[in-house]
Amino acid sequence: MGEAFLWGGVAASTLLLGALLAYWFHPGPRLIGAVMALGSGLLIGSVSFELIDEALKTRTVGWVGLFLFVGAGVFTAGDWLIARRGGSERKDPSGEQAEGSPLAIVLGSILDGIPESFVLGLTVLQGGVSVGLLFGIGLSNLPEGMSSSSGLDAAGWPRRKVVLMWIAVALVSAVSAGLGYVLLDPDSARTGALVQSFAAGALLAMLANTMLPEAYELEGIVSGPLVVTGFAASVALSAI
Repeated sequence: MGEAFLWGGVAASTLLLGALLAYWFHPGPRLIGAVMALGSGLLIGSVSFELIDEALKTRTVGWVGLFLFVGAGVFTAGDWLIARRGGSERKDPSGEQAEGSPLAIVLGSILDGIPESFVLGLTVLQGGVSVGLLFGIGLSNLPEGMSSSSGLDAAGWPRRKVVLMWIAVALVSAVSAGLGYVLLDPDSARTGALVQSFAAGALLAMLANTMLPEAYELEGIVSGPLVVTGFAASVALSAI
């Protein structure tokens, strides 16, 4: 569990790094969108090769598909509730967060990090952290930290408050990775496959709801090839 907690914290720490880069260098929105698209492609590949492929070895397509829908539904419900409370613009780099609820923005950022961290904990339990997934999470968190922090800065949030928020999100992500390790029953591959499918569904919903739309809005039509490039990189990393 300790190893999973550590890797979860390492992957989430790029949120804080992204915030610091935003404050120091003020990267343009197209660069943020490009990194976000690459990270999305890496995560899609990791879901395909690290989770779905493994789950199908011990459960039928029907069960895997069902728990994919359940995981996606749970994440979407949480995202909907947070959006209704003012957290829908949490990744916007232009300052739209000024109209939202600070608590909802924090909770939304935490919600985004839970599925990916949970999945990372699963891979540690399976024999070692997934390099592809670790890179994917880190690379996707980096532009999220940049984009959100730029917007929060424009909205008038004190920088100290933003830094503390990302530290809190990183801690929750580390705990989520530890839970992913604990909740996967090592004596039951069948149970593990269902947990993998649930986590994969939640992670895919997070990408579709938050990462991909923001990447396209910032980068435009080039975001498609960048997502595919990230996916191809995931294929290569899965062989390591």
